[in-house]
Amino acid sequence: MQKKYFIIGVLTLSLLQSCTTAIIDEDLTPITRVVTYDTDVETIMFNRCITCHGGPAPESGLDLSTYQNTRYSAESGNLIERMNDQTNPMPPNGLVSPELRQVMDKWVSDGFLEN
Repeated sequence: MQKKYFIIGVLTLSLLQSCTTAIIDEDLTPITRVVTYDTDVETIMFNRCITCHGGPAPESGLDLSTYQNTRYSAESGNLIERMNDQTNPMPPNGLVSPELRQVMDKWVSDGFLEN
């Protein structure tokens, strides 16, 4: 009976651990400047996301080629969560660098500034 509870506990812990998102490297120097879409985020979207999430038929119907769409996905969708998710990352070939994820987080905390 104890073995059964041990197995259930291990499975539960592994499921909970798989649902966690990545933690940004604490050794990163904090960004002190204001982060904007035009200066910072647009480049990240263009270099990491637009290949699949742009054009006339974006993957999953998610178009990240404009400020409005990117902001909406960051505010109402799960853009930031997926960019930080180790088990189901976006882009699917692996997490973007901690530095770029830090820029995205700063853009959110700065209030989704456009320019």
